[in-house]
Amino acid sequence: MAGRTDWKSLITLVAMFIVALVFWDYAFLYPVKLFVVLLHELGHGMAAILTGGRIDHIEISSNLGGACWSSGGMRLVVLPAGYLGSMLFGGLILVGAARSRHDKLIAIAIGVATLALVALFVRNLFGMVFGVAFGLVLVGAGKFLSPRINDFMLKFLGLTSCLYAVLDIKEDLVSRTVPGSDAYQMSQVLFLPPVFWGVLWMGVSVVVSALLVRAAVRR
Repeated sequence: MAGRTDWKSLITLVAMFIVALVFWDYAFLYPVKLFVVLLHELGHGMAAILTGGRIDHIEISSNLGGACWSSGGMRLVVLPAGYLGSMLFGGLILVGAARSRHDKLIAIAIGVATLALVALFVRNLFGMVFGVAFGLVLVGAGKFLSPRINDFMLKFLGLTSCLYAVLDIKEDLVSRTVPGSDAYQMSQVLFLPPVFWGVLWMGVSVVVSALLVRAAVRR
């Protein structure tokens, strides 16, 4: 019946979640983490554009770091948009894969969007090489792999993006204070400690991620 939970899909997502947690530090998740870093920086950039600013360029480093150089925009919106944006992008990928039968087209669209993002904004060598390679892999998967494999790949990518956003907030903003982090900069604007912003953003990420997962497993 419409509106009921698809238990098979829920069990699949729980299994993916467990796999991601168990193998979090293994090499095969490294490209996914880099993609989430790219989404994080895109979140900052989109917030700047939507509030009247612009993106100058984006950098992605091999140590899972990144930076979005932007000008203008509302700083109070731009700063939290990295973690929350990557979580939201990941959730939309998850829901799109779960609620659509056009997984091959979605994979191709995300791949093309990644290539366009690299061409327009990424300016360091490592970031360009990774972005082009990841974008081409997604396009190739969409063209040559089955809908079922694309569905699985997109769900895992989306779910891991949500998970990474939550864990990254906990590690960088709650468990310790990293000078120059988004929460640290936020504390310089509104004079509340970085851990406050970390806890707040993590809470929002957990709640929104749960709602997106719920939407993904509804019939």
